Amino acid sequence: MDYPFKEEKQNNFHIRTFSSDLSEMELKWHFDEQDRTVICEHDTDWMFQMDNELPITIKKNTPIFIPEGTYHRIIKGKGDLVVKVKKHLNTTLI
Repeated sequence: MDYPFKEEKQNNFHIRTFSSDLSEMELKWHFDEQDRTVICEHDTDWMFQMDNELPITIKKNTPIFIPEGTYHRIIKGKGDLVVKVKKHLNTTLI
């Protein structure tokens, strides 16, 4: 599967870079099978939107928690977007 970002792993984080050259069509609604926390360490005008919510501006050093199975998307801004993604272990008991 092709992703709209480049990714490298640093410690317990996945560093994802979304290029300013991306087409907005590449940024699709999707959900993940794990809880995640996303942190951007630079100022940006890119936005984040969860299903049934209005988009919010991604703020420097402000964590965004995305629960497992929740549809969400990124909305393109100017310049590149670089975020740290922390994937949380699911501890659901069977």
